[in-house]
Amino acid sequence: MTSMRISQLAERSGVAATTLRFYESAGLLSADRTPAGYRVYGEDAVERLPFIGAAKHLGLALEEIGELAGVWEAGACRDVKADLRPRIAARPAEAEALAAELAAFTASLRGSSAHLDELPDRAGRCDPECGFLAPNSAPASGGSLGKQPVDVVLSPGRRAAEQEAERWRAAPVACSLSGDGLRERTDRWREAVSGANRAAVPEGLRLTLPVDRVARIAEPAAAEQVCCPFFDFRLHLDGPYLHLEVRAPADGGALLTGPFGSAD
Repeated sequence: MTSMRISQLAERSGVAATTLRFYESAGLLSADRTPAGYRVYGEDAVERLPFIGAAKHLGLALEEIGELAGVWEAGACRDVKADLRPRIAARPAEAEALAAELAAFTASLRGSSAHLDELPDRAGRCDPECGFLAPNSAPASGGSLGKQPVDVVLSPGRRAAEQEAERWRAAPVACSLSGDGLRERTDRWREAVSGANRAAVPEGLRLTLPVDRVARIAEPAAAEQVCCPFFDFRLHLDGPYLHLEVRAPADGGALLTGPFGSAD
């Protein structure tokens, strides 16, 4: 039986060694040990890893993936299909709701930007007549202008905040991306948050950017919920600024600082 060290399996599969170790600790991947204590894997690991990756791309939790992998190992495709269908039945509706929310948010920002372009420049101080708010959110005559901050939360905790926050903190720290995909994602984030002012917040970072970066931030943040659901994103719009808060469980610090950097 062919056996591979962890570095060999990582090279063949494109899955990082740190993720392989995590999969083993989570019970998704088995490894034998040499007398010297090194991990060794069989050829079955090469076949199993794409299955794990595909299941993660569907947004399944690692516990669910482990259960599904047990069915998959039994070899009956129809049984895998029957087990998988109820696990993902509700997910398209959830994804569509999130996409609709982001689309409406993006449209609102674009409308506000166009509205600002149409307003005349005034030499005096700002007052309610400036009309800086978008037309359908402008204050009634005689009202006060003032800041209108907006928060958008992209995390598993959207419906039952406290319960889901506990689930998020207990979420396994593993990303279904690897190799070129992981590098591409990291490079994309670094470009999107370049020049940000960074400050530490509990369990993560706050990055302050110009508000016109919001579309470049919101799209990849939503995509992260599929490949790296342990990340928690909060977008706070405050006048000309976008505050992006990114959090990860304690053992996800390395995966957080790679794309987002560290506090200034």
